[in-house]
Amino acid sequence: MTSDGRLRGSALGLTSALLFGLGAPASKLLLPQAPPLLLAALLYLGAGAAFLAVRRGRAEAPLRRADAPVLAASVISGALLAPVLLLWGLLRVSGLTGSLLLNLEAPFTMALAVLAFGEHLSLRELAAAALVVGGGMLLGARGELAASAAGPVAIALACLCWALDNNLSARLAMKDPVQVLRIKTLFAGAVNLALALAAGYRWPKAGTAAAALAVGAASYGISLLLYLKAQRALGAARQAALFAAAPFAGAVLAVPLLGDRPSAWDAVAAAMMAAGVAVLVRARHAHVHRHDVITHEHAHVHDVHHQHEHAHAVTEPHSHVHTHDALTHEHAHVSDAHHRHRH
Repeated sequence: MTSDGRLRGSALGLTSALLFGLGAPASKLLLPQAPPLLLAALLYLGAGAAFLAVRRGRAEAPLRRADAPVLAASVISGALLAPVLLLWGLLRVSGLTGSLLLNLEAPFTMALAVLAFGEHLSLRELAAAALVVGGGMLLGARGELAASAAGPVAIALACLCWALDNNLSARLAMKDPVQVLRIKTLFAGAVNLALALAAGYRWPKAGTAAAALAVGAASYGISLLLYLKAQRALGAARQAALFAAAPFAGAVLAVPLLGDRPSAWDAVAAAMMAAGVAVLVRARHAHVHRHDVITHEHAHVHDVHHQHEHAHAVTEPHSHVHTHDALTHEHAHVSDAHHRHRH
């Protein structure tokens, strides 16, 4: 991948993080008018509505039957369970604390990506990620957490669910992201709505419902689309570290929106996070590596990894089932679908 491609992926990843981070304090503001299960449903229905307005890319690879198990696990962990756990936890902590606890998603995702899914981080990237996570831990070291463990534990479980979802989504990153997210958001929203109504929750006021749909469209709809595109370029571990900027965005919004007040320690921790993200974006990983033979389908152009012929003229990018021959070479790369190898 070129440096321009890595920078574009990093920009998409950071934008995704900022949009997602804004969702926590905005949701905290809506919780008095809508219980967690009902609010989670509205947020994801709003995200789904955003994807109904987005056209699918002609060059993107469609989902296949073989993708169903991974997609189902991704929906359950990341769209059904995680948002409800987050909102239930937000009822029990401040918007600032809840936003900052979302930093736990980064180390959970990175641990799963490296230990269970075969991705790789260099020592420099690990140090950068440690800065980001360390800043988040410093931000989260607030006296409020000792008062009640229920809220923080629920948010930690939400982060664990999203960490699993992030790594599962990396296996679908080569598929049409609009198709993936339409299914994910609309199904989860519909199921949680049915459960909320069956539990006897009353429909909120029109203004509250409209606000929840709008927050969902931005923080879960557009954010998820950008996340998948960034993950396609960077891999799950690196995008997870970039996504650690999300709590900072939420914490900043919590100050004017909810009246929370940051301390001097918050500023120190924010500087650590910013330094870590800057190092991560500039990190370069290159060595001699071997590509084994692989057959898969995704949108691509005829670059160094895609040297195959067509029986007729094609436009780029395009998508079809194709085979990569074995290849050994050296260039800068990340842990994307073409570069999952041992180090």
